[in-house]
Amino acid sequence: QVQLVESGGGLVQAGGSLRLSCAASGRTFSSYAMGWFRQAPGKEREFVAAINWSGSNTYYTDSVKGRFAISRDNAKNTVYLQMNSLKPEDTAVYSCNAKRPLTDYWGQGTQVTVSS
Repeated sequence: QVQLVESGGGLVQAGGSLRLSCAASGRTFSSYAMGWFRQAPGKEREFVAAINWSGSNTYYTDSVKGRFAISRDNAKNTVYLQMNSLKPEDTAVYSCNAKRPLTDYWGQGTQVTVSS
């Protein structure tokens, strides 16, 4: 079992930055691919970014490329999402995901609100 706890959300003006963290419990964190997803009010959850177990490969949805960066520290059981040049359309609840074959865990989410 893996428990995920996100933090770092908040209210920021357009153009600002936030760094989200997702802390994982357990001793198998490094065996999971990790991802960030977001869900805006009235919309379906969408993929934002992902990173493989070692951190050597990262993936982003087109709308955040060049602005967001995902990273992980396996020694700290933590994955990060650095968000720069934030836009009002980035407003959503951001959740982290831990995934490996046949296993999928989600955090409770953290609210990010970008004001114009």
